[in-house]
Order: sequence, then C-alpha cells, then structure tokens
Amino acid sequence: MEIKTICVLGAGLMGNGIVQICAQAGYDVRMRDIEQRFVDGGMKTITKNLARDVEKGKRTQEEMNAILGRITPTLDLKEAADGADVVVEVVIEVMDVKKKVYAELEEIVPDHCLFFTNTSGLSITEMAAITKRPDKFIGTHFFNPVPVMRLLEVIRGYETSDETLEVAKAWGKKIGKEVIVVKEAPAFVVNRILCTMINEAFFAWGDGLASAEDIDKGMVLGCNHPIGPLALSDLVGNETLLRVMEGLHRELGDKYRPAPMLVKLVRAGRYGRKTGKGVYDYK
Repeated sequence: MEIKTICVLGAGLMGNGIVQICAQAGYDVRMRDIEQRFVDGGMKTITKNLARDVEKGKRTQEEMNAILGRITPTLDLKEAADGADVVVEVVIEVMDVKKKVYAELEEIVPDHCLFFTNTSGLSITEMAAITKRPDKFIGTHFFNPVPVMRLLEVIRGYETSDETLEVAKAWGKKIGKEVIVVKEAPAFVVNRILCTMINEAFFAWGDGLASAEDIDKGMVLGCNHPIGPLALSDLVGNETLLRVMEGLHRELGDKYRPAPMLVKLVRAGRYGRKTGKGVYDYK
C-alpha cells in the first residue's frame, strides 16, 4: 500500500510533532484539532522548530517552506480525513473519546484507510473493535519530543493484519524512526517500565525520603538519565501519568497503585509545565 496523504488528529505537543516529521518525509499532511487556538499553536511550534533547523544550517529556507507547504491545518474533521490513506489519532487518553472519534471517522475515510492510534497504553483491540476495519487498526506510540526521539513503538491488536503491521513498520522507517514491535498489554513495554519508575519516584517524594530536587538529581547523576523522573512527569503531564497508572492498576493489580502524592497533585490541577505548576513551579 502506498501512503500519500496523512490525517493527524491533534495539534498539541505530540500531534504537531507527528505532523512535522510526516511533512519532512514528503507526505501531504492535514492537521486537525477542535479549537483554532490549538491549530494555531501547532503550526507555531512546527514553524519554530523548522526555523531553528535553518538557523543551525540543518536545512535551507526553501526546504522549510516546502515542508510547511505540505501541511494543511483545519478544524473540519471531514476536510482532514476525507481521502486520507492513514489517520494518526492523537486525541486525549480517554477510551470513550477515542471510540467516538473512530465512529465519526468511519463515515468519512475511504475503505483502504488505516487507523494508527498514538495511545500511551489503552487497548488497541478495544478501540479497533468499534470500527469496521479492525484488521487495518494498529498502535503507533511516539515519544516526546517527537522530532527528536528516535523510537516508535508499534503495537498490534488482536485483529491487526500482517499487511497493516508491515505498512506501519515501513512508514515508521520512512519518517526516521527506529521501530520496535510489541504485543498488546497494559501500557505496552516502554511506558509499563517508565511510568512505574516515575510513580515510584512520587512514592519516595511523598514518603519524605528526599526532596523532589534531590530525587531528580539522584536519577540524573546516578543513572545518567537526561531528566529526573519528577521533572519528566511535569513535562509529560501529571494527569497523563495518573491515567496510565490507573489503567495499570485496574489491569494488573496493586503493584501499580498510583502514588498518593501524584493523585494529590492532579486533584490540585498541578499538571506540570502545561499549567505552570506541577512538582515544580514554572511561573
């Protein structure tokens, strides 16, 4: 199957990154979100990223203009998805919301269109089951920041066909990613390990073992991590981490119970960088 046109649903942190790397790879990309401010913010981020590359001599102004010319920002779902070869869904990590989006997409996209979901840990099989094309449904989990991080975690659902898997792997390679193939399981592989580590850092902080700063410093200097786990949670979004941990807890038991300090921060609306306050104060 040849991919020419890609629809990306979501212009936020992950969505605009996926749009950028797809446009860089030569695809025509339609970026859709539900509010103009989100679409404008996505285009602003992409333009800023590309301009930085031009300043560093990594690409020319002409190349930047060509990449931007391949991106169509829109609020209209039909305009974004009509005729698309692939839809990459990057909406909020809530199963009912994702299912609603796929029900709407089924009335718009052509029969050959593949559905790629950028979920951090929700069931690929459950989402695929509400569509008319579970064989054309697969998980494509990117990592933040998308233009920089090399990994693409590809997750096969129960009905995902061999052909869809091979197309997703080839597409991942074309957009510059190293692909790992993972069986469906709660939080898959990377997030199952990573989020559990971050959650444990919240337990350590909540138990008063050390300050947040020292916990992060210890993991950066002691384990050679580029960023501490609590700072990373602020970057990703504490509410996102909590949703992942709640899913793991539901599926796999008390070993994955969300740390009380994490729950408290989310209840206080301290989601991290996006709200200006999380573990740390960014205002």
